[in-house]
Amino acid sequence: MISSSRSRAGLAWTAAGALLLAALALGGGWWLGRQQVGTRPEDGRRASLSQEARRLEGKLERGEASDMDRQRLLELLVGLDRKGEAIALLEPLADQAPDRWSLRLMLAELRRDQGDRSGAERELRQILNRQPDQVEALQLLTLIRLEQNRAAAAEAQVKGVYGGLIRPEPKPAALGVGLLLADLQQKRGSPAAAEVTYRELAEAFPQDQRPMVGLALLRHGRGNRDGALEALRQAQARGGNPDRPDPRLEALAASWGLEKLRAPSAKPRGLSPEAVPKPEPEPPSSPPGP
Repeated sequence: MISSSRSRAGLAWTAAGALLLAALALGGGWWLGRQQVGTRPEDGRRASLSQEARRLEGKLERGEASDMDRQRLLELLVGLDRKGEAIALLEPLADQAPDRWSLRLMLAELRRDQGDRSGAERELRQILNRQPDQVEALQLLTLIRLEQNRAAAAEAQVKGVYGGLIRPEPKPAALGVGLLLADLQQKRGSPAAAEVTYRELAEAFPQDQRPMVGLALLRHGRGNRDGALEALRQAQARGGNPDRPDPRLEALAASWGLEKLRAPSAKPRGLSPEAVPKPEPEPPSSPPGP
């Protein structure tokens, strides 16, 4: 599998919010948008990598390539921007290992990058036919449909998957799919529906910060400063240590010009006896006159 760093940049989030969400390891993914992260090799290094690729292609043609050789060749072809060749190499690998959805997901990404959206959607359908709640495949399919102005179809599919995961008893996969749905609802101009989704997720996953962080971002984007701060406070309460504010949440609050978060459970400490001011002695009364 290609070793790469990928992120989904939220279409609805501020830069500070997106950084926070990444820091919170949202992992399963719910941001709409995807990009390959990395830089193209310099000319000198490119020549060296091209030579390595030719060597591995020779091994592949002679039937001597190992799985590690194929993986390395795939990495080189993508890095050298020879994505058509990478697709040709990846197709049989994905066909031979249908349970390795990550191979077909990469194939879909490469097809989309080459402008073949229908081919990318075909690959993603193969993943989702076997595993309808595979959130990364849902993310990429959603993005493709948005690019094709098919937002209603995208939301209908994600909402249908989410409904089957959240009721009657929430399943773990409901979190990632629900966060994707809330982001999509915002993208489609339905912030009220997104807030309902965040609240439902927050109730279903009371230990997870992400629904409340998403709600805070939504409220801040709508100009609701007090509501955003309250959502951040609730996210802080889910952080495992309410007496130590999460610096990431503090930084987000500061970037919005909000006051510092306070632990919801924190109570003012009682004053020690030494700290209690003692009343000043009353002046002696004057003796009665004659």
